[in-house]
Formats: sequence, structure tokens, C-alpha cells
Amino acid sequence: MPRLEGSLGPYFALTGNRLRGRDVLFAGVATHFVSSELIPDLEKELISSSSDVEGVLSEFHKKSLNESETFSLTNVKDKINSIFSAESVEVIFKRLEEDGSEWSLKQLEIMKKMSPTSMCVTLEQVKRGGSMSFDDVFKMEYRMSQKFMKETDFYEGIRAVLVDKDNKPSWSPSTINEVKEEAIQSYFASLPADQELVYP
Repeated sequence: MPRLEGSLGPYFALTGNRLRGRDVLFAGVATHFVSSELIPDLEKELISSSSDVEGVLSEFHKKSLNESETFSLTNVKDKINSIFSAESVEVIFKRLEEDGSEWSLKQLEIMKKMSPTSMCVTLEQVKRGGSMSFDDVFKMEYRMSQKFMKETDFYEGIRAVLVDKDNKPSWSPSTINEVKEEAIQSYFASLPADQELVYP
């Protein structure tokens, strides 16, 4: 996500917006797109031409191009880039409120239901991840997972959605402006040497 064009990465990470169909290609997540009906033929061709995977993928990608289809976020891409480029979730909230469009208020509504701490940590994760190696990203995310397991919001989210199913989580802290910078940074702190992620 950190390497997607503009501010698409923070937008997807913070809102949970899901990419479907050709949007995966338009957003830069995928390098090729193949229509569902061509998948069986693609599988056969890959098996018989295993030495030229790139060529086969490119061929089927071209067959699947549809000039009439465009990125579903085209009309709001400028808003995404200007609003979600902010350095903090608190500023993103302010920009969404100030924009006041139906789209912006919908994003704000979605985000206000989520754990404030999780959103702040997620934005920091996206900012850091863009300049990290694959191995270092895994180490970072492992440290984050261990910290989340020690805090209450992870369990509260499970309770609200899967156990009691009241969809009314009680986050701690409950608002974005209560999340302290030192708390965010604690999710990225090194673990004791014997608890760090180690590759075999």
C-alpha cells in the first residue's frame, strides 16, 4: 500500500475500501488483469507454455482490456490525494469535515466506527513501510501484532462483531485526539531479542 500512487495507500488502509475487478489493476496493486471467463484458458496456456509466463499473462491481459471501464475512484482521486496525504488521522478527519461533500462525510462516518488507536498505528505503518525492505516490513508487522495482543481494542473489536454482535465497540481511547504519539510509536518498538521474528 505505501507504494501505490498518490495517497491511495493511506486511503485503503484507513477506510477498508475493497478493490474489485479491474480496480486492482487501475490502483496499481496488480500488474495484469484477466477476465473471469478467460481463466480456464489462461491456466491451460500457462501449463503448456511454462517457460514464458510473462508472455502468456500479457497476451491474456490484452484480451481482457475494456476501454469503456475506468477506475471506480477516478472522480474522487483528487480528494483522496489532498485529504489522505495528511501526516495524522486527526488532520484527515478535519479535512474530511471541511470538504463536507457526500463522499467525504461517508468516509468520515466509516472511520469514526473504527478503533482510533488502530487507525493511528496503521497510518504510521503505511508511512514507514514505503522505504522498508520486505523482511523489515514483516518484522515491523510482527512487533505490531504482539503489541495489539496486549491491548484491549483488538479483543473489544472481536467482542462487538463476533461475540455479542452488538457492533458497538468501546474503544480505549475513544477518540482520535486522545491517542498519544508515544502510544503510537510503542507499537513499533523492538521486542526482547528472544521474542523478535526470526527467519530460518
